[in-house]
Amino acid sequence: MSLTNINLPGFVIADLYRNSLIQPEGGTLPRQETANTKLHTPPPLDEAGGKLPVAEPVTITQPVKQEEPEAYKTLGNNKQQITVVVNCPNDVYVPEADLQFLTKMLGACKLNMADVAIVNYANAPITIDRLKTQLQPKSLLLLGVEPGDIQLPISFPPFKEQPYAGTTYLFTPPLSQLNQETEGAKVLKRKLWDCLKRMFL
Repeated sequence: MSLTNINLPGFVIADLYRNSLIQPEGGTLPRQETANTKLHTPPPLDEAGGKLPVAEPVTITQPVKQEEPEAYKTLGNNKQQITVVVNCPNDVYVPEADLQFLTKMLGACKLNMADVAIVNYANAPITIDRLKTQLQPKSLLLLGVEPGDIQLPISFPPFKEQPYAGTTYLFTPPLSQLNQETEGAKVLKRKLWDCLKRMFL
C-alpha cells in the first residue's frame, strides 16, 4: 500500500488544516476557542422580535444592627426598686464614710442595701429614660444631682417629694455635705429624715 495514494475523508482534512492561514474561497475557518475567548450572548427577544428589558442586578443590604447602650453600674440589689443617684467623682460608687451614713439612714427606714440600687452619676452621665428602662424605680433619690442633670422635664426644690410619671423623686444636697457634724448639716439631716419617713414608713 502506497502512502502517496491515501484518500482521507473531507472532515479529517478540514480538521487537520483548521488552523491554516489560508482561508478557503467563499468560506470561513472554524474559530478555535481558547480560555480568553469571550462568548457573546445576544439579548433576549420578545415574541415580536424586540429586545426585552434586562433586569438590573439587585443589591441586598443587611440591616445595621444597633448596639444596645451599656447598662449603668449599680451597687445593691434593687429589690424595692429604690434608686439612689449620687455624684462622687473620686469613687466607683460612694466613699466608705458616706456609704455608712446612707446605710444608717436606710436602716432607720427598715431598708438595706439589698433594697436599693446606687448609681454614680460621675462615672456615666445618666438620663432618666435609660435609668427607668433599666431599674424601673418607684422612688428615686437625687443626692447632689439636680433633676435637670438627668434630663428630668420637671424641676422641684430640695427636700420636697415630687411624684411624676409613676416615680417619686427626692432631691437633696450631696452625701458629703449631709454627712457632717456641723449645725448646718444636722438641720439638713433632719430634713432628709422627715422626707424618708414620709416616703418609706
